[in-house]
Order: sequence, then structure tokens, then C-alpha cells
Amino acid sequence: METQVTEIAPRLYRLSTYISGANLLYNQFLIDAEEPALFHLGPRALFPLVSAAVRKILPLERLRWLTFGHVEADECGAMNSWLAAAPHSQVAHGAMGCLVSVNDLADRPPRPLQDGEVMDLGGMRLRRVETPHVPHGWDAGLFLEEATGTLLCGDLFTAMGDAPALTTQDIVGPALSTEDGGHATCLTPATGPTMRALAALRPRTLGLMHGPSYTGDCARALQDLAAAYDERLDADLSRLRGTRL
Repeated sequence: METQVTEIAPRLYRLSTYISGANLLYNQFLIDAEEPALFHLGPRALFPLVSAAVRKILPLERLRWLTFGHVEADECGAMNSWLAAAPHSQVAHGAMGCLVSVNDLADRPPRPLQDGEVMDLGGMRLRRVETPHVPHGWDAGLFLEEATGTLLCGDLFTAMGDAPALTTQDIVGPALSTEDGGHATCLTPATGPTMRALAALRPRTLGLMHGPSYTGDCARALQDLAAAYDERLDADLSRLRGTRL
């Protein structure tokens, strides 16, 4: 098992580890700017592999920002390992998530981010986009790297299996197949509109946590995923309202 490093956009690297036992990819994204940032911190067990991959690009001591989409083991389980390895680093997360969880979990105080707040990394810019409960987690949010137009998608479009670093092939079908097998996404009236708001950002690349990075029609993929979840929500509501207790 090893972590593969691929530059998916200028100075933006995908660090990818395929876990055969889970049949799932675990991806982190490193932004090599004046103030380097790492999106997704991975579970603790993967820290040795992922940190070795980061060292191929820059010294760990240079890391300034540690970020993730929501509080979950595969997103931030290794958070304190990164804080220890990168003494000048700081966790940056949504204000709600900091209040509810990260203030207590992190070994150093985090930087709380507001919806739409931009972190100027020096040559690269990360904009926080709050997406509560999309795909899951009260504290959920994503980042748009504005210089490259890369939307760091977290668990959106999660698909089982190994995959190439970059693809223009369909990512909606595999995501829906995985969703139908695990039902990990929160279905609420806000799910579809939230995804359509992400499509309106017109990203040029989608950085998936569990799948390939996508360079096809990103807005269309988000709109199609939103439509599919709207259909699933309507079907669930019809089924539940028709159930007699």
C-alpha cells in the first residue's frame, strides 16, 4: 500500500491511497502556495504514508493550514499528528464545527471560518462554502480554490473502488450506485439546492475524497447529482407518508 501523488491542477496535488480491504480510495489535497494548505487530514493509521507523500513536495514544517470538510475520522482523525509534525500549522474549519467539536479536539486553537470567507495562501485562494448536512454532518463545508477553479468536494460523489487520478468519465452513476448501497447522504429539502449552488460556482475541476478528480463538465455533474437526490427525497417522502403506523 502506498500513497500516489498527482498534480491535478497547477500547484495542487492529489495524495491518494487505495485501501483494498475497504475497496475505497482516500484522497488528500495539498496546495503548494506561500502558506501551504492540506485539505483532508486522513485517519491516524494513514498518517505515516500521507506525510511521506507530502514530504515529496515540501517539508512538513512548511505546512500552514490544515483543513477538512466535516468532523469524521477519515477527514480529520490525524489532525493532531499533523499539528505535531508541522509546528507552525493551524486547523481552519467552519465556525460551527469549531464551536461544536474542533475547539475541544485540536491540540491548538483552530481558526473559525465564516461562509464565503477567503483564505489568501499567497498565490492561491481558498474560499469556504458552508454546506450543512450536505452530504452529511452539521458542520459540513467545502473549499473552492479560486486560482485553479478546483472545488474540493469532500464526500460528494463518493464511489467504491480504485480509480485514475483524473477522469472525464461519468462520476454521477458510480456515486449513485455507492449511495444506494450505503445511504450516507442526508436527504433534506436543502440537499439539491445546495448542490446547485455549488454548480453555480462553475468549478473546472472536482477534487473527490473517495474517487477520481474530475475535469469534465463539473457544473453538469453537480446538477445531475442534485436532480438524482431530489428524486430520492421525493420517493422517500411518498413512501414514508404512505406508511401506516
